[in-house]
Amino acid sequence: MTPLRQRMLEDMQLHGLSDRTQQSYLGAVRQLALHFGKPPDQITEEELRQYFLFLRNERHAARSTITIALCAIKFLFERTLQRPWPTLALLRPHTEHKLPAVLSVEEVQTILSCVHIARYRVCLGVIYACGLRLMEGVSLTISQIDSARMLLHIQNGKGNKDRYVPLPQPALLLLRAYWRTHRHPIWLFPALDRATLTLQTAAKPMLEDGLQRAFRAAVQEAGMHKHATVHTLRHSWATHLLEAGVSLRQIQAWLGHSSLTTTSRYTHLTRSAEQRASQTLDGLLEDVLDGLL
Repeated sequence: MTPLRQRMLEDMQLHGLSDRTQQSYLGAVRQLALHFGKPPDQITEEELRQYFLFLRNERHAARSTITIALCAIKFLFERTLQRPWPTLALLRPHTEHKLPAVLSVEEVQTILSCVHIARYRVCLGVIYACGLRLMEGVSLTISQIDSARMLLHIQNGKGNKDRYVPLPQPALLLLRAYWRTHRHPIWLFPALDRATLTLQTAAKPMLEDGLQRAFRAAVQEAGMHKHATVHTLRHSWATHLLEAGVSLRQIQAWLGHSSLTTTSRYTHLTRSAEQRASQTLDGLLEDVLDGLL
């Protein structure tokens, strides 16, 4: 590890960034260095400007990719190298106004029935039942389950925030039944220990990539044409709760959103709201348009 990489890593730790964010930032800085073929601290302000033009105009990178690159590079130059260049203040990823795909309850059931490996099927079911992020689902531990209060304690979630989410009885029973198949002392979804070829001695939880591949295969087998990912289960859970009458504030707390604005996008995805709006529109226009032909 180079001294600069070590210094940036220590600075990120001092700023309380999560391990996942640290790795993302280091990866983005590494890509910058590879692009120019020299250490990051030798890159000029103009070269940074050209790099972001390259990401946007030639590579056509997604907004999320540009955002991570910008945050990582700003941290390196402004925090670690103490170079507050004006160009960095001007750079902004383009704004997107996309609504996430949402599955119906029936579509969720269909997809889960097409997941043929038990650990993936159970984990995906719990991710939907509790509105979890992918990493939160695969890394669940026994100590996070509060069966007395029927809650799941999500620790060190996005933004290093803890939160409690309701643990439905069927999800608790499902977790208990699956745990009995391996009885690992820590993890609910342990990885396979390649040395012993068992789950009981695993040193870490199962990988996210395997779960993502299983979900994609299930979506394809189910014949779904929506652009659905594992995260779509979380979007669908929030939308289904809103349709059932759960308040937006409560859903915000369970999702762990800092801003209600982030949660409010689900109001655009509820079928019940759309149906009520369409019925109201029909009533308003019935007399106006009647007899125009």
